[in-house]
Amino acid sequence: MFAPRRVGRRDNYGMVKGMGENLLVLGLQWGDEGKGKVIDALSGDFDVVVRFQGGANAGHTVQVKEEKFVLHLIPSGILHPGKLCIVGNGVVVDPQCLLEEIDGLEARGIDVSGLILSDRAHVVMPYHKVLDSLREAALGKRKIATTGRGIGPCYADKAARCGVRVVDMMRPATLRRKLKEVLAAKNKELVQLYGAEPIEFAEVFAAYEAYAERLKPYVRDTVPLVRDLLEKGKSILLEGAQGTMLDINFGTYPYVTSSNVSAGGAAVGTGIPPNRIKRVMGVVKAYSSRVGAGPFPTEQDNDIGKTIRERGHEYGSTTGRPRRCGWLDGVALRHAASVNAPDSIAVMLMDVLSVLAELKVCVAYKLNGQEIENFPADPDHLAEAEPVYETFEGWQTDISGVRSIDKLPRAARDYLAAVEEVTGARAEMVSVGPEREQIARRTCDG
Repeated sequence: MFAPRRVGRRDNYGMVKGMGENLLVLGLQWGDEGKGKVIDALSGDFDVVVRFQGGANAGHTVQVKEEKFVLHLIPSGILHPGKLCIVGNGVVVDPQCLLEEIDGLEARGIDVSGLILSDRAHVVMPYHKVLDSLREAALGKRKIATTGRGIGPCYADKAARCGVRVVDMMRPATLRRKLKEVLAAKNKELVQLYGAEPIEFAEVFAAYEAYAERLKPYVRDTVPLVRDLLEKGKSILLEGAQGTMLDINFGTYPYVTSSNVSAGGAAVGTGIPPNRIKRVMGVVKAYSSRVGAGPFPTEQDNDIGKTIRERGHEYGSTTGRPRRCGWLDGVALRHAASVNAPDSIAVMLMDVLSVLAELKVCVAYKLNGQEIENFPADPDHLAEAEPVYETFEGWQTDISGVRSIDKLPRAARDYLAAVEEVTGARAEMVSVGPEREQIARRTCDG
């Protein structure tokens, strides 16, 4: 019988719709859980959507009828007319990418007038991208497999207090001074350490001065804005990127992203006080996947993994890289749930598993002859861990037309119950297909 240790299931299962409370939506795995679809589905019930961390290395995919939207920096709520969408101070912003995203949405008839960019957000510069690639190459077999978008180096400069913020970019004199100071150090690193070409000041300054001019209408001090929204009782949906297992503190370090992906990062990435974030929804893929390097105990480098990858279209929305796929890792999921304490969960891509006769969930690891239920901090231990599986019967039927969780096949509901046990939270939504409306929901009495 599958009965892993509970995280502490909560009794306030109230449905998201109509709650009138600020809600945080975040991933509980290695990212790519389907958060974009969840946020899109929920955005209609909120006044404001805020992105709180990450950069253009993330990608939220939303399918609306025949149209597919891939958003890297702009909150998914932008697809709902009239929503205020804030790129928070915790995000690192590539201005070129952001402008391309704005132009692309406008070309498809999407109104972006509700977009706001925090003046405290840090800016990804050309040297961040160059250094990202050079540092990865220097690591050789130990590489992290980053996207090369300059995210890590930008966050590193933020911590080192030599970063360029949006507010700096808006003032040419400040941008000029900061860029000259930083470039002197970065070019020394590029030339002397990596033997690369130096970056020319004039070219970068001209480009970022032009970006600033175009982005100026969207830039605001979001601290008083957020305070005003809270005082007026506006409902806010907070949108995370990546997933908890990529969190720089709690993920599979060093194979992680460079920001705080977990619930604690939402407050510092937006300026919303922690006690004003009333509910947390964790997004869980019905199986596991991850992009790039790092230990992955439940990976299925076989026909099962290939079937999941192809049926789930498991290719990075940002890079196009094929994702590594495998069985649901309950140990990692339990760890993520303990860090975030979700009030509810959304289980995504359940339809992908519909062709499999048998499903497995990892309920523990076997390490050095002992079974462990806690997620190890040591990546070497994780790489050596042997998954202990609980087996479930597959449902082997098309569930794409199901719109109520209690109408799912019995085998699917049993599998869903196992995910609920691991996370200690009830499933409010189950994705049964790629399109916007293909969601089975929990009825109030279900």
